[in-house]
Amino acid sequence: MPVVKNSFMRHMIDQLAGQGQRILSRAFGTEQVQPLVGADLISLVHALLSTRGEASGVAIAQEIMGRYGASSREERTGFLLRLTRDFAVSDAVLRAAYDAYEAAPSEDTLYALGLAAEPARQTVLRRLNLAPGNTLSLVRMREDLLAALPANPALKALDRDFTHLFASWFNRGFLSLRRIDWSSPATILEKIIRYEAVHSIRNWEDLRRRTDPPDRRCYAFFHPALGDEPLIFVEVALMHEMPAAIEPILTERRTQLDPKTASHAVFYSISNCQKGLQGISFGNFLIKQVVEELKREVESLSRFVTLSPVPGFRAFVEAEKAKATSPYLDTTSRAMLDELESEESDIEPDERTTIAMNRLLAAYFLEARTPSGGVLDPVARFHLGNGARLERLNPFGDFSQKGWQDSYAAMVNYRYEPDHIEENHETFAIKRLVVASKAVKDMKTRSLPLLPVKPKQRAS
Repeated sequence: MPVVKNSFMRHMIDQLAGQGQRILSRAFGTEQVQPLVGADLISLVHALLSTRGEASGVAIAQEIMGRYGASSREERTGFLLRLTRDFAVSDAVLRAAYDAYEAAPSEDTLYALGLAAEPARQTVLRRLNLAPGNTLSLVRMREDLLAALPANPALKALDRDFTHLFASWFNRGFLSLRRIDWSSPATILEKIIRYEAVHSIRNWEDLRRRTDPPDRRCYAFFHPALGDEPLIFVEVALMHEMPAAIEPILTERRTQLDPKTASHAVFYSISNCQKGLQGISFGNFLIKQVVEELKREVESLSRFVTLSPVPGFRAFVEAEKAKATSPYLDTTSRAMLDELESEESDIEPDERTTIAMNRLLAAYFLEARTPSGGVLDPVARFHLGNGARLERLNPFGDFSQKGWQDSYAAMVNYRYEPDHIEENHETFAIKRLVVASKAVKDMKTRSLPLLPVKPKQRAS
């Protein structure tokens, strides 16, 4: 994958592309190649595969991506479907390679078999990536693919090709970690506001409160081929304790603390920025590297925890409520949920309600599973898969509109302990068990306090 490291190299590649554009024009017999869509765009793909010249290859790649970007949504979907169908593996070539390997097994025939098993689509994507700027354009192309996929299942094959190539192109070795603060370029700060997916950033002053104070941090991964486009970023609060709610972290009225006195680093928001890189894991590397950065910078830190949303909890509860009977909802739980719904605008949870919600949350994490046996919550799968432990349940930690709609305001803390990360990861990945603290496990069986007995009214 080409990486343009400085303006001189970019100038050289642009010159190369310009020379290729003239070559391309002569090849088509016109002074300028006219806009093409549909089959003509596919013809350019065939030309891209057949050309042997570097300059013409770069020019054709630019031409294809430029015209793809100018096409309508329907035309883009049509192009992706043609790309999927017309540049698949050749059954005849694959069969011949397999027969050759079976007749004379060797490293050479095995290599030839591997080449035959690789769809030409992957070569197309690699060659499209030749031109400067096309890496980001290909990420945007996969966004289009993912949007069109539900209505066009055939695109799954092309999506596998994208995933395979992106996993190599966006390898951890290519990524650089940058701290984002108030002095960062405005273009990057604007993207942080736009891409924040957990707790929305309302305005510039809100962003400043998250990046400028000495007890706040923001870190992002960047890739050299994407320039100032962040891949993923994390927001961190340095605190004296593990928080149970998001409001004290985000409030304008909080008291700043000296970071040298902080004992807890709290990861309270992790946002993926590029929809086209869905399924390419960066978060585990990001958290581990940020932990190392913080340990070097703030020696007093001894706990690394999250304050995380529970985005699947409400959907789970509503699905169970719709059933005549549920192993997770008894009569008391149903009544409590109905009461919460009726008091949404003015909720003051008492001990009984808090315990009932904790029991539901514990069941959601520790017992409920997908049909394939996986944990329901996507955030839980991420942190548990990275070796964290489910540390504490916070049934009423986020009363924002999003928090209420997604999870009845529930949040949780995950804890990263460097000495146990690998062990926890294997327990979750291999045994498919949720690593949780004793406090969380005890919530499953905690009994509800008895309701006060109202005195009988004396007959008059």
